[in-house]
Amino acid sequence: MPKVAVVGVVGRTNAGKSTLVNALVGEKVSIVSPVEQTTRNTIRGIVSDPRGQIVLLDTPGLHKAVGDLGRLMNRMARRSAAGTDVTCVVFDASDEPRLEDIGWMQRVAKEKPEKVLFVLNKADKAPFYEMMFRDAWVEAQNTVAENSDKEDKTPPCEPVWVKSISTTEGGANRVLDALFDFALEGELLFDEDTVTDYPRRLAIADCIREKFLARIHQEIPHELGVLVKSIDEKTSGGKEVWNIKVDVLVNRSSQKPIVIGRGAQTIKFVRKGAERDVSEMFGVKASIEVWVRVEPGWMKNPRILSDMGYMGDLV
Repeated sequence: MPKVAVVGVVGRTNAGKSTLVNALVGEKVSIVSPVEQTTRNTIRGIVSDPRGQIVLLDTPGLHKAVGDLGRLMNRMARRSAAGTDVTCVVFDASDEPRLEDIGWMQRVAKEKPEKVLFVLNKADKAPFYEMMFRDAWVEAQNTVAENSDKEDKTPPCEPVWVKSISTTEGGANRVLDALFDFALEGELLFDEDTVTDYPRRLAIADCIREKFLARIHQEIPHELGVLVKSIDEKTSGGKEVWNIKVDVLVNRSSQKPIVIGRGAQTIKFVRKGAERDVSEMFGVKASIEVWVRVEPGWMKNPRILSDMGYMGDLV
């Protein structure tokens, strides 16, 4: 009988969660960028091997929320940790523990999930603050105990600690081994050749946004939204062709020339890179048409946020 587990991958923004999920799956299913708050949706990655299947929920990073979209992202991150078999908290241990790291530790100490994995990521960096994170966990437990109901006799959970380098196969495999140790026997949840069930429109939008972040990450990364308007599927010369129309949303008119770039160089860079990635991701020939649209306050517009997949059952 195979072993199966659904895992909520959580942690503060830019801790390396998406890189770890991609490494575990063996394919790119989640957007990766040095810019904080890159992941905006909960993305499901599926790992199948002879031992069974691990289903990974890659979540938005917890951060100090600003605006409606920021609050939605934090709510999605917290809810994704609930109702899973394993809570996997990823820490960037090349940096000292931050407030958001402490917050996740306190949440784990308070809610006492049965199975918890603490991943100390970026173990190849120096300095590496393993002991500071372990001390922070002890302090988090003490803080929660001092403020909790004295009648609660439930023993605190004790996480399994793993040091990882999510950019290497060996580092990711240590995490996967620990997750399979938590898994229980059961039927596979997905076909063995499935690596994600993330909606293709959202995956394409994430791919395009990733290219923009690589090009203009210092200007307007969080005020830029991508909305896939249509995917026209055709067959040409025996090859499936997708003609994709995309709206790129900005808040102000002054941001539009930044997104387009001098001589439309930014748009050309984004389109070329996204067409390549989408073609590889879906096994088709992708042609992407990009239009930049000024939409003041789009980050507070429920209809637009819903179209982008940021709301779902969270409203």
